[in-house]
Amino acid sequence: MKGLIAIVLGILSTGCAAPVSHTNIPLSTYDKDTEYGIEKREDGFGITVFYSRFQFLPESDAVATACKSQLTAIAWEHSDKVGKEIKPINEQRIRISMGRNEFSGITSCQANAIAKWK
Repeated sequence: MKGLIAIVLGILSTGCAAPVSHTNIPLSTYDKDTEYGIEKREDGFGITVFYSRFQFLPESDAVATACKSQLTAIAWEHSDKVGKEIKPINEQRIRISMGRNEFSGITSCQANAIAKWK
């Protein structure tokens, strides 16, 4: 019986995957789906975004696009708040990691990039 329980728990745990974290900076809440963190640098700032939402049918591409969009939007908002302009963030330079929890239906993404001052 214990063996059967161990096998069932092993199978159930394979349905969950979390995105890999690129940084260890603390995150602040932006909206109900988004958390972000800013890391100061001499030439600009590093930005990390954690984005997650419920999806009955998994559409990782849609979550990845929304995650990158949130990253660039928050970067521009932060630069406006600081009063300095940033160079456009090259989408190819955004590091992204995806995950999905099959039990809850939550698809999540963590993205990280560096925004440089103009």
